[in-house]
Amino acid sequence: MLATKSVENIQFLPFLTTDANNVGWLGYGCLKGDGTLITVNAIGAALQTLYILVYLYYSPAKRPVLLQILLLLAVVVTGCGYFALLVDTGTRLGRLGLFCSVFTITMYLSPLADLAKVVRSKSTRCLSFPLTVTTFVASSSWTLYGLQMHDPYITVPNVPGVVTSLVRFWLFRWYRTGQDRSYSPLPA
Repeated sequence: MLATKSVENIQFLPFLTTDANNVGWLGYGCLKGDGTLITVNAIGAALQTLYILVYLYYSPAKRPVLLQILLLLAVVVTGCGYFALLVDTGTRLGRLGLFCSVFTITMYLSPLADLAKVVRSKSTRCLSFPLTVTTFVASSSWTLYGLQMHDPYITVPNVPGVVTSLVRFWLFRWYRTGQDRSYSPLPA
């Protein structure tokens, strides 16, 4: 965005959902008193908020972006109010962990539509290899951390990230870039 001074071909929703995910896990880390969760997700939330502000700055249509940001803020404030006021302290950590787990699983499973497109087109052009590597490293790290901490709310939602990354690696190998064809060869 900074290089092109444009948000063309950049989707906004992943910035918002990742920011909400970071805020949720930050709250979970605060309730649990887990410094690693707090540090990583505070930095992640700050960076995602910065990306959102940069996106807003370069977006030609600011109204829809602002409405999505306000909707996210309303969801976060409502969630904070729910967990702080309506959920008793004995079950708060478990419920927030479950909420964060479900949200993380949906984030990791969202690229499945792209995987179907790759198989149909026999091309990996719509996949990002660096993002796949990053997702694999992050989800593997969180899975191992969750196992070490004996925390299923951290372990379980990161397993789909490992699995979908491995599937994407396989697709990159199976449909190599050099094999991509935007045309069909003429019969001989």
